[in-house]
Amino acid sequence: MDICVVLPEECISRIISFTSPRDACRSSVVSPAFKSAADSDAVWETFLPSDYQQIISSSSSTTTTLVSLPKKDLYFYLCDNHLLINNGTLSFSLNKESGKKCYMVGARRLSIAWGDNPQYWTWIDQRLLPESRFAEVAELKDVWWLDVKGRLETKTLSSKTNYVAYLVFKFANSRHGFESRPIELSVHLEGSESETRRDKRVVLDPPRNSLPRPYQRRGDGWMEIEMGEFFNEHGDDGIVFCSLFDFHEGYTKGGLIVEGIELRPKI
Repeated sequence: MDICVVLPEECISRIISFTSPRDACRSSVVSPAFKSAADSDAVWETFLPSDYQQIISSSSSTTTTLVSLPKKDLYFYLCDNHLLINNGTLSFSLNKESGKKCYMVGARRLSIAWGDNPQYWTWIDQRLLPESRFAEVAELKDVWWLDVKGRLETKTLSSKTNYVAYLVFKFANSRHGFESRPIELSVHLEGSESETRRDKRVVLDPPRNSLPRPYQRRGDGWMEIEMGEFFNEHGDDGIVFCSLFDFHEGYTKGGLIVEGIELRPKI
């Protein structure tokens, strides 16, 4: 017996909404009736974050155009594009498999020691680095004290989700100080630093013949290195802190270009 004859489309949509985006896409090829149900706004709105309208409204993109899209089209738009929010200092997208939230904290939103002093750091316009999603990125000129911190309220992230934080960066043509001395990377939740903090020390730019490399090359022209991970239980843990640090008097570093710190669900 054809289930589409027995059950109205609304019931089929309701059932599919308890599955996953991948399952909904698979269901849409079963039959014309299933396609109508699986592609419905009723299904795909359940895969969008509950606060998606608020997120979109804080974007510099054309809000009206995005909100008017069918919910399935909006879902995949947010998976395939980076929505700039909070005055262009924060990037938002969705993980295509799960619909979980992904954020990148742009360099302008990071706390960078001596970041406002052009002797130590300079700011590069996007017109000179078009591969950046942000209007500006930060380039390290020369410091002894390397201290970069990012923070994000956990309530903005998806709950009951393991997140991994990544430093997104590249090197300038001329760099120094990263080839032998390790830097410290850490991630921890506010108020539970001793329990959740996991520091790691890595040599960011080891010799070319050193394998494996500590970073991965991304498809957008940047590189990333894992800083650490954490579990976001209910989203009420306060703030997650991510940091990059090194200090050695007389041993300077330079040539690091920072786009931001990205938080993505662990796959």
